[in-house]
Amino acid sequence: MYEKIESFIERLIDGSEPDKPLWNIEKIKLGKPPAWNYIDGCMITALLSAAEITDDKKYSDFAEKFINYYISDEGSIRGYTIDNFNLDDINEGRVLFDLYGATGKEKYKNAILLLREQLEKQPRTITGSFWHKKIYPHQVWLDGIYMAQVFYVRFQQTFGGGSITDTMHQIRNVRQYMFDEEKKLLYHGLDCSKSVFWADKKTGLSSSFWLRAIGWFTVALADIIGYLDDGADRDEISGIFREVIAGIEQYADPETGMYWQVVDQGGREGNYLETSGSSMIAYAMMKGARLGVLDKKYAEQGRKTFDGICEKYLKFGENGELNLGGICLMAGLGPDEDRRRDGSFEYYISEPVVENDAKGVAPFVLCYTEVKRMIVSGQS
Repeated sequence: MYEKIESFIERLIDGSEPDKPLWNIEKIKLGKPPAWNYIDGCMITALLSAAEITDDKKYSDFAEKFINYYISDEGSIRGYTIDNFNLDDINEGRVLFDLYGATGKEKYKNAILLLREQLEKQPRTITGSFWHKKIYPHQVWLDGIYMAQVFYVRFQQTFGGGSITDTMHQIRNVRQYMFDEEKKLLYHGLDCSKSVFWADKKTGLSSSFWLRAIGWFTVALADIIGYLDDGADRDEISGIFREVIAGIEQYADPETGMYWQVVDQGGREGNYLETSGSSMIAYAMMKGARLGVLDKKYAEQGRKTFDGICEKYLKFGENGELNLGGICLMAGLGPDEDRRRDGSFEYYISEPVVENDAKGVAPFVLCYTEVKRMIVSGQS
């Protein structure tokens, strides 16, 4: 099946335009106008990684064409509004560092500075963490660490003097306030005001362990570690990373190596092995082992998960084309006017499951690049 994966990626590229990417199912289903968004950012990040490992310019050329549709010559960003204070909008900015480094074009730097301005003004919780969005006051979501902190670290290294003190503080907050010591898992959300309807009134935590949220966090830590030199910050993040990976590993499905939509409820009626979060965990494991901060056994564990995804969900459709299934389309917490999104088991299993959405495809492609690195290095 591996030999078919690149043709699958190329089909998605060939059928996509910057304003109509095949992989952004939310945009297609909801009829959203073209705008800067994290879903496309995930996919372009994966394509740049594929370009690096395959040395094939079709990936990087497409990525540059795609991003250029959204970045003006002056560095303004199509469909981006700073006053939304939405951490999701920061995520796509991480690819701008690669494009700026490759081309030297000032428009990429200007767009980077615009996104950094948002972080400068982003509202914070009483613990010093960024609000996830303006519409989610006082709330920290695991997703937000991936959405904002990888960009933040890259900015500090490139333009900000190198200190990642703020990032370290926000990661520590996640470990301190959102980690369940008994189950060794991280909750999806934390409301520091303890007032929103989905939050526990004593802890402020949401009620379930959503796979993709944990996946986002592990990918964030793996990517940040990859950008850091040896030292105290890297050592501390690596320790948190190892703890989170060891925690979730115990919930892997023995047969496929995949993980459940609600992580600790494996086998419960309605629960299912989910592609996006499983891909994220697998990628983080393989990358962490490659970087030397995880035990080498995790390279094989991640590879097993990737193979399990291929076996279970990478299937030929009626038209003879490969499709990647088992992807939770979306999930979140609130806001107040959407009480269906209450963080319960029943809620998480109720969200649509789709094919070929970038929230699953992008980490799947990142997994594939890690597998290719293993093959090239002779580990497999």
